[in-house]
Order: sequence, then structure tokens, then C-alpha cells
Amino acid sequence: MLDRLATQALTLLPPEEAHRATVSLLKSPLAPKPRVACDPMLRTSFAGLDLPNPLGMAAGFDKNAEVAGPLLDLGFGFVEVGAVTPRPQPGNPSPRVFRLRMDRAVINRYGFNNDGLDAIAARLKARAGRPGVVGINLGANKDSEDRAQDFVTGLVALEDHVSFLTVNVSSPNTEGLRSLQGRQFLAGLLGRVLSARRTGKPVFVKVAPDLTDEEKADIAAAAMDAGVDGMIVSNTTLDRTGLHGPYKDEKGGLSGKPLFEKSTAVLRDFARETKGALPLVGVGGVFTAGDVVTKLKAGAGAVQLYTAMVYEGPGLVKRIIEELPKLLRAEGFGSVRDAVGAGL
Repeated sequence: MLDRLATQALTLLPPEEAHRATVSLLKSPLAPKPRVACDPMLRTSFAGLDLPNPLGMAAGFDKNAEVAGPLLDLGFGFVEVGAVTPRPQPGNPSPRVFRLRMDRAVINRYGFNNDGLDAIAARLKARAGRPGVVGINLGANKDSEDRAQDFVTGLVALEDHVSFLTVNVSSPNTEGLRSLQGRQFLAGLLGRVLSARRTGKPVFVKVAPDLTDEEKADIAAAAMDAGVDGMIVSNTTLDRTGLHGPYKDEKGGLSGKPLFEKSTAVLRDFARETKGALPLVGVGGVFTAGDVVTKLKAGAGAVQLYTAMVYEGPGLVKRIIEELPKLLRAEGFGSVRDAVGAGL
């Protein structure tokens, strides 16, 4: 009840103010630490990472690596922070975040606002020795002359301090970034990043949902040829079909419930295209334990959420983790891995 009341109070604030307030709360002694009963059947291995459960916090919430620990305390099996760019940048002008309440969705055009590599590296280094799987989402500066080098710079600086790294070439809020998903450029970019890797930490690539069949085939081929360790499917969408309210045509990436079906279809396509050769993270519109099961059956080995917490609050994580084993057993699965790809 307190969780829901606090969430309702936050939704009275403008979206970006509510985001900052939530991060501040998680940094404080008042941060919630629910007792989450994590059924042993939820433990799984993903791209060599040992996860207590398959539910993760997606990148974009903890942009500056300030609250990875408190997020893990909510019950997440893993957390992805960032995106980080080599140099600090303020992002796009405000207002840049909009709630679509009728659609249980958000449009954002933050534009990789973050404190920069040095500050975020220091925070991640300070976590050394603490438990939990924490990864970093790597971005490129808006005015960079060599965006591929930005990803290399981020990896070199951070790979010792994280569990995994994600090459984000799919945000719609940095002009031209999605063009890096083209097969030839993506292959070269990933080749440079992986050549710079020293530790063997898993490297993922995050892709957009707004892709043609040919583009999906090209991206899958480039990822497999380069030797990445997995893919995150998918980022926010530019699609505005069926939306409601005064903010429905705002520029930026759409997340939340309207993205679920589209992102799951794209996930399924990549699972078929890669034929199980690449572990996949399913993200986009996840609000319930049933949504997690659907993503697993569509080929995801792990699942992320973010926008659902805007509407449901931090207690959502505990609810999903405690309901998930019942749903898996009801469908005859004895483990998370049993469910992966079962619906293909």
C-alpha cells in the first residue's frame, strides 16, 4: 500500500522530476529493501552470467550508476546502468519526457544525458567486491567525430568494473546513431570494440524494434560474425500507432505497454534468425510475470523492464519474482531455461 501511495505521489510531479526524486530516494536510508523470496528454479545462466532470477533493470533508469545496489535490493537479478558517453553531456532540452497515462507508456528524448566516463567509472569502481550482476550501456557523444571510438573508449575504461557491457546503437535520440546498425558499419564497429576487450566480459549489442526483415538478417549476421556474446532486443520505438492523449506525437522513443507486442515479435525474429547461437535479452513493455514468460518463450534468456516501474512502483519487482515460478510450473517448465524459446 505504501509503495502504491508513494508511486501515485511521484506521478503528480513532472516526469523528469519524478525520475530524479526516485533516484534520490533509492540513494537515501529510506530506500525500500523488500524481502524477496527468490525460488531456486529462477536461477539461470545467461551468456556466462550467473543470475538469481532472469529479471533485470533496463538501461536508462540509473543513467549515472548511482543506485545499482539499491536496485538489486528490490529483487532484480541484474541491473544495467548508463548509457555513458566518454564526455559528459546535458542531453536534449527539457521538457524531454512525457507520460502517456492512457497507454501506460512514456515518450522520452533524453539524448544520452550523463555525467561522463570519469564520474561513472569512479562510481562503478567503488562497487568493487559487492555482490550482484551490474552491466554498463555504452553510448557515443552527440558531436563525436568517431562514434565507434567512443564505444571502444567506454569499454576500455569500464570493463574491469562491470559484469557485462552493451553497445547501444539503437537509441532514437542521438541523431544518426541508428544508422550504425547497418551491416557493414556494425560489423566494423563491433570488430573494433571486441578487439579492444581484455577481460572476456560479455559484450552485447542493443538493437531497435523498427527494422525490416532484411535489416534484422543483416544485424544478426554482423553480430554473429563479430562474435558478440548476446543481443538486447529492443530499444524504444518511433512508431506512434494507436496512441492517445496530448503527448502522443512528441518526438522521441516510445516505451511501455504499446511496445510489448512489437518488441516481442522482433525478439522472436532474432531468435529464429540466430537459431539459438546468441543469447537474447527481451525488453519492451514488460509489466507482469506473464509478460516475462511470454518473452522467455519468444527466445529471451533474460528479460528487462523500466517503464512499468513508472506506473507500478518498485514493489512490482517483488510481485513479478514471486509470481513467476507459479506461472512457469503451470506451463510445465521446471526452470527458466526450459521456457526459453518454447514458443518458437
